[in-house]
Order: sequence, then structure tokens, then C-alpha cells
Amino acid sequence: MNVFGIGLPEMALIFIVALLIFGPKKLPEIGRSVGKAIRGFQDASKEFQNEFQKETVQIEEAVKTKAELEPRQIESARKDEG
Repeated sequence: MNVFGIGLPEMALIFIVALLIFGPKKLPEIGRSVGKAIRGFQDASKEFQNEFQKETVQIEEAVKTKAELEPRQIESARKDEG
């Protein structure tokens, strides 16, 4: 088990230190707060990814449309010149 580069022994040590500092009554409350913060970060990250993917698709469609129209415009301009 390796979370954020921290192994099980390190996590146990952090838990023991937190237990000594905050006490057994505050620890579950702190755990919930940290869990909610991590969940919020994950949700924001997923939302960012979704928006990024939507924008990427829109840009790809715009480039594809431009690539399809450009040869026609060049051909039309040549006919007007000739």
C-alpha cells in the first residue's frame, strides 16, 4: 500500500503522532475533514479533466472543418483569378 509516496509504516507513525497531538476524540472529526477535502479535490480534478476534454474536442472539430474548407476556398480563389 503506497499513498502519496507514503508506505504503511510511515502512515502508522503519522497516525500515532496525530493521536498523541489531537487525542482520540478529535481524530475521527479530523479524518472526516481530510476525507471531505480529498473528495473535493478529486471532484475538481475530474471537472477540470472533463472541461479540458470538451475544449480539445471542439478545437479538433474546428481544425477539421478548417482543413476541409481551405482547399475549396483556394480552388474558388483560383477560379476567380483565371
